[in-house]
Amino acid sequence: MGSPEFAVPCLRALAAAHEVALVVSQPDKPAGRGSQLTAPAVKVCATELGIPVIQPRSARTGELRDAMIATGAELAVVVAYGKILPAPVLGALPRGCINVHASILPRYRGAAPVQWAVIHGDPETAVDIMQLDEGMDTGPVLLERRVTIDPHETSGELLARLAPLGAAACLEAITAMTAGTARPIAQDHTAATHAPMLTKADGMIDFSQPAHLVAARIRGVDPWPGAQALHRGQIVKLFRAVQHARPPGTDAPGTVVAIDAHGLHVACGADLAIIREIQAPGRKRLTAAQFAAGRGIAVGDVLSLPPRDPVAA
Repeated sequence: MGSPEFAVPCLRALAAAHEVALVVSQPDKPAGRGSQLTAPAVKVCATELGIPVIQPRSARTGELRDAMIATGAELAVVVAYGKILPAPVLGALPRGCINVHASILPRYRGAAPVQWAVIHGDPETAVDIMQLDEGMDTGPVLLERRVTIDPHETSGELLARLAPLGAAACLEAITAMTAGTARPIAQDHTAATHAPMLTKADGMIDFSQPAHLVAARIRGVDPWPGAQALHRGQIVKLFRAVQHARPPGTDAPGTVVAIDAHGLHVACGADLAIIREIQAPGRKRLTAAQFAAGRGIAVGDVLSLPPRDPVAA
């Protein structure tokens, strides 16, 4: 069970090593400028591999449970499916359901663990393989593989790096379950934190925050919803930010204090955020130097917090 690109490496690995009887994915959804109905990445992959696909609108009607039972499968693997599974689904197969989750559980239970790990500036994350229960990412952990988060990495880049690691860890966990050597470890529920799905408001950049938090948020909301600031009355998108330490200054937060080959040097509540790329509405994404050369921005300009419901840039 899965939907986005993150789940595709796991499906391919499972199909190469085991018999995959059925793929379950979210329904096709409108996407792009024309809102054309588009299949989830997992459905596209399953079709390519010749595996049957179902796309139930709900996990609670009995359709999903009955389809799982009919396969005669032993185990269900869930990767970014996007729905909490009820008890009848969790118990439909003899070995239940395991999940590939991209965090160090119990930290970041929920829909966007990778994004929040980057936003909060965490030094590391993991892929955890857990046995699913009726809670949200509350089941015992079967296996964990940790990785360091690069300080320049976006959430999109980290997700792409974790996807094949999750596939390998999933196969390893299944091997241990089959051999009877898996040792589930209960989570410490008192240490749990929540990683809710991002909204457009999460991409609004507040330069009164310290630069390390500003830069981390710009990377964490890349590619969606994208970092946004108000400049000369229009919303611009910001990319590729890093922190730069400096002595205490007098520039107001959001003020562009320099522009060079490294990017826009923007004053924050503490230190500077260097923003390497910027995009104006309806225009191409450019380096800061290119954007400034076209008189799109200048030293002394101010980037401010956008209104609550910005028009997409």
